Amino acid sequence: MFKKRVYSMALVLISLLFLLKASAAAADTAKEDECEKKKGLVILVEFPYVIPKVDDYFVRDRFKQLNNYVREMSYGKVCAEFDFTGWHKLPDSIKQYSISDANLQVDKSRIVKLIQDSIDAADEENDFSRYSFIVLFLSAKFEEYGMIGLCGYPGMLGWSQDIVFKTKKKGQVVPGGVAIFTFQAHLGTLFHDVAHVWGGVRDGKRVVPCLYDHDIQAQHPTLFSGWAKALINMGYWDPMSCHLYQRHLPPPGISSWTKLRLGWIAPEKIKIVEPKQTAELVLGPLEDGASDTLVIKIPLTKTTFYLIENRQPLGDFDAHLPGKGILIMYADDTVAECRHGRAPVKLMDANPSVSYLQGAAYDLPDQAVFIDKERGVEIKLLEKTGDAYKIRVSRK
Repeated sequence: MFKKRVYSMALVLISLLFLLKASAAAADTAKEDECEKKKGLVILVEFPYVIPKVDDYFVRDRFKQLNNYVREMSYGKVCAEFDFTGWHKLPDSIKQYSISDANLQVDKSRIVKLIQDSIDAADEENDFSRYSFIVLFLSAKFEEYGMIGLCGYPGMLGWSQDIVFKTKKKGQVVPGGVAIFTFQAHLGTLFHDVAHVWGGVRDGKRVVPCLYDHDIQAQHPTLFSGWAKALINMGYWDPMSCHLYQRHLPPPGISSWTKLRLGWIAPEKIKIVEPKQTAELVLGPLEDGASDTLVIKIPLTKTTFYLIENRQPLGDFDAHLPGKGILIMYADDTVAECRHGRAPVKLMDANPSVSYLQGAAYDLPDQAVFIDKERGVEIKLLEKTGDAYKIRVSRK
């Protein structure tokens, strides 16, 4: 009798576990249905005499990670969904497609050739109209192709190109933009170039541009040649600037500036401090979507403003930051790209003695005050409770 009861209880427990798993799966499906889906087609590209270094599982897992990153960064508002082609071998050797590792020295005709040959190879078996953008995933190494990742458009081919990519056989038009990656591309690189595509173009400018300096990158194009010198605007605090902080770690989360450009912060989570106003506000961590306030905006002119955000080592990605505390950014919407020492957004550096803006965060007790006398703005950290800060913004 005792054995029968134990057996019955075991069956009940197994049934309960099954129901719990089914319920959790149903909840995940419901969340997926609620999010805005960005659907892309990943065309797997190989070249003559270059054997693919990865299998299909590796590729699918990389883009699954990208979806996880996007969902966390958007507070569940956006999902990245991908379909994958088989491997398509292009007609010419990798040397006919390879490019410079410096952005400003890239031969654009080679990017056009790579995109055209790739979409022609995938033309027969795929309906491009089902997708909002295209990704080319190359079997080649970074050293063979020239760059580890890039955005064809809006990017290397400009932001107002007249080229319409159309397949030669079926006449299919490529939707949205095109991102290109070698198989070594880090998760931060995948997001960086896909975000260019998602941001698109507005008034002749990329909505989500690179946040590293292009002129410096042209002189130091790779990690081994001192690429970090180009991180003069946002350092390691946003993958639109750095791609990654350390190669073996996930990328850091994105800044409030990039989230605002992508439309990922709800208006009620943005607190605005107008001229002649003094306000005391509690600013929660940017990573925590449950925070009442995620960003403080201080308008200066019609096109310039300060942003204040709170970065803490929380979640799967902001756990990998160069520091923690309050970031203060100066933004100028008239600046399209990071060139000639100008940038659409730039960190105010709390500790310039630390290289690459790794000490940019303000924190109690030693870096608690930021003052811009010229614009009449004072930002003071009053106290910290848990991961949230009470901040006073004074405007004269």
